[in-house]
Amino acid sequence: MQDRDHRQPKLELRGVSKRYGDFAALKRTDLSVSAGEFVTLLGPSGSGKTTLLTIVAGLSASNTGEIWIDGAEATNQPVHKRDIGMVFQNYALFPHLSVFENVAFPLRMRRTPESEIKRKVNRMLEVVHLPHVGDRLTRELSGGQQQRIALARCAVYEPSIILMDEPLGALDKKLRDQMQVEIKRLHTELGATILYVTHDQEEAMAMSDRICLMNRGGIEQLGTPQELYFRPTSKFAADFLGTSNLFGAKVEGVGETIDLSTGFHASISALRGADVGPGEEVDVMVRPEHLRLLKDGETADNVVPATFEGTMITGSVTRHWARLDDGTTIVALSLTTGPTLSFQPGEAVRFGWPKDGTVLIRPAREG
Repeated sequence: MQDRDHRQPKLELRGVSKRYGDFAALKRTDLSVSAGEFVTLLGPSGSGKTTLLTIVAGLSASNTGEIWIDGAEATNQPVHKRDIGMVFQNYALFPHLSVFENVAFPLRMRRTPESEIKRKVNRMLEVVHLPHVGDRLTRELSGGQQQRIALARCAVYEPSIILMDEPLGALDKKLRDQMQVEIKRLHTELGATILYVTHDQEEAMAMSDRICLMNRGGIEQLGTPQELYFRPTSKFAADFLGTSNLFGAKVEGVGETIDLSTGFHASISALRGADVGPGEEVDVMVRPEHLRLLKDGETADNVVPATFEGTMITGSVTRHWARLDDGTTIVALSLTTGPTLSFQPGEAVRFGWPKDGTVLIRPAREG
């Protein structure tokens, strides 16, 4: 990944925006994608991710800014000259053509010699593990097979960038999980540059080199899945990606650790690193997997009293939740390795977590 940073970006957006009357569908946005990188545009409906994708594709014109592909400006280039492939949620395959001809279609449109078409199509069918279905009609294939054929058709002419707009949205969970693995394998095998749109956080975490989290028409945070999950820079990012325990606190002192007071009458601490000062109000995030129910006599860096509310075992994962004395609900998450601690609803309990599990978020960074 380090070498990528010194190379010319494959795709670059400079101050790109889109408005519909008074509505800003996409605020002025800068984004750089390296060659061979898998970047996911993640966010809720209306966050601007699909607008950004259609602007890159040339299906929608931006109001401001520039688009650069392989070091050349492509802002005003028509769709067919941008060397971009697209994969849609609905596959968009031709039902009257065979699988072979569906994959061959973009090559025929480019007047590729017949011998080259045969070689490239057969290679792509091998890559997607479907070399035996070339003579079939697409309607004879399963949903997962059709999606793989759509991927093959997109990749067969080796576009500079592949854009994917929620391509797995129509599949059931088991098939989605299988296709995530397939797409990642294709990404690695082909060395393709992929810009991928989804609202599914697990999908983004599993597949991406970097996630571009979008909110209200702008980029909320851009980074690796690990950076967004463990070090969110806004309350929105902390709340949207994964499950979070969020509450307010006040910085009481900054020394070897950052000491904080809370609204539920407990003092907690965090490791130094956050740019905060005494007296500052902050948001605190603690991931459920960092929290644990403490037995009698057990302690931790941070300990908070709570009223137990319930336990739920969902196979390999066990959830405990409780209520702090200011009404805040907190959740602890652990692997199910045996019988769980037995508490009754309404019982007084203690939760603990380490200092490095306390993430401080400055409210001023939000929005």
